[in-house]
Amino acid sequence: MTVPFTTPDPQAVAHSHITGFARHAGMDGADYATLHRWSVTDLEGFWGAVWEYFDIDADTPYERVLAEETMPGARWFTGATLNYTHHALRTFADDAVAVIALDETGSGYEVTAGRLRSQVASVAATLRDLGVGKGDRVVGYLPNTPHAIVAFLATASLGAVWSVCGQDYAPRAAADRFAQLEPTVLIAADGYLFNGTTHDRRDAALELAVALPTLKATLLVDHVGLRWSAQPHSSLVIPWEDAAGRTEQLACTPVEFDHPLWVVFSSGTTGLPKGIVHGHGGVLLEHLKALGLHSDLGPGDRLMWYTTTHWMMWNLVASTLLTGAATCTFDGSPAPLAEPDILWKLAARHRVTVFGTSPQYLLGMAKFGIDPSVHDLSSIRVVGCTGSTLPASAYPWVRDHVGERVLLASISGGTDVVSGFAGSAPNTPVWAGELSAPHLGVALAAYDAEGSPVLDQVGELVVTRPMPSMPLYFWNDPDGTRYRDAYFSSYPGVWRHGDWITLTSHGSVIVHGRSDSTLNRNGVRLGSADIHDIVERLPEVTEALVIGAEEPDGGYWMPLFVVLAAGVVLDDALREKIKEAIRSGASPRHVPDEILEVPGIPHTRTGKKLEVPVKRLLQGAPLEHVVNRGAVDAPELIDHYARLGAERRRRPA
Repeated sequence: MTVPFTTPDPQAVAHSHITGFARHAGMDGADYATLHRWSVTDLEGFWGAVWEYFDIDADTPYERVLAEETMPGARWFTGATLNYTHHALRTFADDAVAVIALDETGSGYEVTAGRLRSQVASVAATLRDLGVGKGDRVVGYLPNTPHAIVAFLATASLGAVWSVCGQDYAPRAAADRFAQLEPTVLIAADGYLFNGTTHDRRDAALELAVALPTLKATLLVDHVGLRWSAQPHSSLVIPWEDAAGRTEQLACTPVEFDHPLWVVFSSGTTGLPKGIVHGHGGVLLEHLKALGLHSDLGPGDRLMWYTTTHWMMWNLVASTLLTGAATCTFDGSPAPLAEPDILWKLAARHRVTVFGTSPQYLLGMAKFGIDPSVHDLSSIRVVGCTGSTLPASAYPWVRDHVGERVLLASISGGTDVVSGFAGSAPNTPVWAGELSAPHLGVALAAYDAEGSPVLDQVGELVVTRPMPSMPLYFWNDPDGTRYRDAYFSSYPGVWRHGDWITLTSHGSVIVHGRSDSTLNRNGVRLGSADIHDIVERLPEVTEALVIGAEEPDGGYWMPLFVVLAAGVVLDDALREKIKEAIRSGASPRHVPDEILEVPGIPHTRTGKKLEVPVKRLLQGAPLEHVVNRGAVDAPELIDHYARLGAERRRRPA
């Protein structure tokens, strides 16, 4: 058996919430593997215990935990009525800090729970006066500030449905999402900060408002101090200060367990973004489990996770409040040129206990020689990491530069379930380059091509039993066809997520990349993430992308695109160094056919590499059929790959 990189700290385990939960469930002393086995074989017992342990305050009690298990269509906690906002605000004393607003300049302010309740009550009353009620939609064009959390909680308190995206989205891209929802109210900020620049988004906000004809009103947020001068459209305009400054009492509307809470959208890189709908109760239980048990958050803790409002991590960050812990918002670049270690500095200053980020951030810190340990990071217990695969090389760096006893929790999940499928917990070992275990309540399996579960082999990531946070439905998908096609067309009744994973015999999970962009060389399936991990460790390479493209003549072309560090030249010696690193770190099969320098790698706006669209461009698909430029972080890069594909097709055979 592989030796773990770290093993659980017995003292931390003894005082953890997951140990308290096991004791509550009558499984005192059970190890993680035993807990997980129970959690997926007895869904009703496990989720009923989660309900009890976190003392869910239902207005109407449930009749049964799981009345129907069929996927899709599982029916959870039938008969129960409750409200997410009530649970987010119920545990805090008025003078306790609930939200800490931070930005890249290092400045910030604290919002007490009393102030948060007051603002939520005021905005909810304003929305109610505008006619917003149960089932209506409210949308936000906002950076990651307390305004977004207040607006979300106010919307949810009414039983209305929330959706938000960041202001780096162009108005047309935001409208592609929001117009589907036919919203009643838009809440928009004047701008945001990024890398030393204040980005004025007043005109963009007004353009977005015009593109949403169903609006009754627009609430205008003064975040960066720019004066609003124009009217967005003929409907009512309300300054945020007026909407949030009233004296009101908060009254949360009880809704059914599966009443829509929010709509989160797919990246929309290959078509109109899909609106994914999650419910009050499912999110409440899933996030209490993920944050309370896996991240060990509770009263007195503080979470800071770098995210934008259009990434599902923002939804999880907002849910920190459910546990009684404080959450941090952050506006700006995670590594601004003026102070690239600003996040670590703020984590030290505000005594953050759970610090969340991405693999690219940790690798960038290491590559550019930034040492977080110059700050007092003794409060950090967990470093969470998600968005892509965290390579093994990052684990020693976190140990040496953040803290020897810090739990490095690499997590894999998705917007689809607005949570994780696998990660870590206080009582799991950590293996470098691997996720410690499937999350509690997640019946995770790896399926081979015949649909049989495999161990220690690469297979499709599937979930064989339902989770409460699986989507209720897709927006504008009345008969559920798009929903079924997205997850259940390959294995009827079993969720297929679209990732290649290996479940190991020592209980961990290895993620190899998206299965729809799998490299398939001579019938051997290779994970793109395995190659990216190796190449991006090299100091000469800042980022890499490997593609496997089937060609019309039956051939197979596997190029590796690399973005080079400043001053580096891609010569024969570097090409050979890259090939040898791949050959020795993976296998000879993983060595690409060509290594090509490119100016950059295109990503979705949540940071995922656009492997499938680039592959299709290289195969000759028309650009307008391949990718929605508004959903790409650097649209000009798409043109570069389209030209590469055209040039290759013009080469003589």
